[in-house]
Amino acid sequence: MTSHRIFDWTPRAVVFDCDGTLVDSERHWQQARDIVLRDHAIEPGPEFTESTKGLHYTECGALMARLGGKPDRAEEMTLQLLATFRALVAQHPAATRGAQTLVTALGRGAPLAVASNCPADVVEFCLESVGLRHHFRHVVVPEAGVRPKPQPDTYAEAVRRLGVDCGSALAVEDSVNGLKAAVAAGLRVIGVGRRPGREALALADLWVDALDDPKLTAWAENRPSALREETGTARTGSAQPMVPRQGGPVRSGIRSAPDGSKLVGDAARDPLFG
Repeated sequence: MTSHRIFDWTPRAVVFDCDGTLVDSERHWQQARDIVLRDHAIEPGPEFTESTKGLHYTECGALMARLGGKPDRAEEMTLQLLATFRALVAQHPAATRGAQTLVTALGRGAPLAVASNCPADVVEFCLESVGLRHHFRHVVVPEAGVRPKPQPDTYAEAVRRLGVDCGSALAVEDSVNGLKAAVAAGLRVIGVGRRPGREALALADLWVDALDDPKLTAWAENRPSALREETGTARTGSAQPMVPRQGGPVRSGIRSAPDGSKLVGDAARDPLFG
């Protein structure tokens, strides 16, 4: 369980999650959920907030309708949730700490994409609102033939469009559903967030509190020179074969207790759909 899975390696493409990873919008989703629940006089249990993080918004709307004993109003609540979220983001757009610096540094030596569970226009709007959209070649969201996270489809499709193998690509994620998706697709993963649970730590190859982590920033800024050392030239050469996952996560250089390899394999087979 050492940081060589990330810091001694050079990805040939990087795929970011959007909500909570690049854009500080998880708070907007939480506020939107609270508004919808209040409007429909629904009081969820204490586990509701964590269970909805990273969940596809249509699944979230259906879950709220079931909690309120109103399954026939799932579509109505989903549309209200999405409209409320859009309004909140428009009022207070904000990038996460370190997002601009990290994205700029990584983009100098590798193509970038975004994989999100949100509708494409919402992702585009969020990225534009914080000045990040121009860094990304592709935005991949659930659509026909592309299932939402925690299924691997969005990450696998993003990597395919960037023209590399999943084993030579890196994902940056903040939610368990997103981590499961990236791991199942075969990417190495950096997890981000201040209070990760045991499952999140076990899934990530590296965990940082925020994207402005000094070691992560230094690695990203020096990565193009490492690429020239590996291949003799930057941003050229054939895709590397998939590298099997091994070891476990590192949280800002601190070893983590869970057995990452075993949990990762279980997570990749998790039937949960969100």
